Amino acid sequence: MTPTARLAASIDLLVAMEAAPRKPADAVANSFFRERRYIGGGDRRAISGLVWDIMRNWRRLGWWLEQNGSAASPRMLAGAQLVFDRTPMEKLVSIYGGGRFAAGALSDAERGVLEALVGKNLACDDMPRAVRLEVPDWLLPRLEETFGDNLEAEIQAMADPASLDLRINMLRTTRSEAMHALAREGLHAEETKLSPWGLRLEGRQPVTASKPFRDGLVEIQDEGSQLVAAMAGVDPSMRVLDYCAGAGGKTLALAMMMENKGHIVACDVSVVRLEGAVKRLRRAGVHNVERHLLTEGDKWAKRRAASFDRVLVDAPCSGTGTWRRNPDARFRTTQVDLEELLVKQAAIMDRAANLVKPGGRMIYATCSLLRAENAGQVEQFLTRHPDFSLVPSGSASLPDSLREKSMISLTPARDETDGFFAAVLERNLPSS
Repeated sequence: MTPTARLAASIDLLVAMEAAPRKPADAVANSFFRERRYIGGGDRRAISGLVWDIMRNWRRLGWWLEQNGSAASPRMLAGAQLVFDRTPMEKLVSIYGGGRFAAGALSDAERGVLEALVGKNLACDDMPRAVRLEVPDWLLPRLEETFGDNLEAEIQAMADPASLDLRINMLRTTRSEAMHALAREGLHAEETKLSPWGLRLEGRQPVTASKPFRDGLVEIQDEGSQLVAAMAGVDPSMRVLDYCAGAGGKTLALAMMMENKGHIVACDVSVVRLEGAVKRLRRAGVHNVERHLLTEGDKWAKRRAASFDRVLVDAPCSGTGTWRRNPDARFRTTQVDLEELLVKQAAIMDRAANLVKPGGRMIYATCSLLRAENAGQVEQFLTRHPDFSLVPSGSASLPDSLREKSMISLTPARDETDGFFAAVLERNLPSS
């Protein structure tokens, strides 16, 4: 594709995202490219790269456009991003220009707005703080509560593209063997700093097309997510429940830690997500996992009350910890959404707690950075459930710095992971 056609496709993709404001941007992009199979891999990366840059800079680009009398339309957002990328004005005019696959020539007014941005810095002191930090106004006080003086550093880290993290599958390989297998495919990975199973690649790389991935030697999983699974401290003798299993990323890690022994039940309310786990389980060679769809009025949980050694609750949350990967998520979640999530998280914790046997543990986790969803939920849970206590994980899979913690918070700037929270809550044994 020519630069002109790439720009036009980028604007079309932004229009598609604008038309589906509640749908994750990556899902919209997947549908967009699926319907346009003529767009090759290199062009897809270029188009996605521009669109994701625009999403990371959404509020600042919009602010500059509004300061100069323009609406923040997809067409003008794309032009503004290219100006701040230091694209010469003459080149910018030419790639908007006429032709069959072009976005359409800039009008005099549009060109005047974009010319006014030349030489400016994307962030400036005149911007409101929430605009400069690319967060919704309502969310800024909650992030300040979490990070205090470190907020700007953490926000900057969340603005940078995430690395590509892999978890080796110890059922089939070692970390050294997996690194060599990836290197033979031209994928040069480094060991992660905190997870004993992690490998890290920089940038977007075609891992899923590689033989090590197809053979189940590695899975794509952020290092922080690997550490949440490690917090469970499972062993091969245990009966384990992954209560919000989704497509099974943490389920796979638990099965690996249990050496494919014991028994894991992976639950979710979505049949699509649970079906998506089947292929991953097969590829990894995992056979100690049973899947169960949670439905309204289901008596399954009642029959299995107090029967699990470990219950992992990876709760639905605001996803503030995943902004590096999903920059659109910061503007899709509203204050009402958060309030509804807090109610849902508490209800899930209460239901899951009934499944933990005395002496067993519940691991509550989110990919959120907000105190209300993390430590705040744990504090309220302990008030409602005095038969539970916070205890250190003690998991041998965790690094020394985390092993004796009962709660961990991982952040992009400090830990170079996505934002994750996990707490270990043990059900007290009855007094004699």
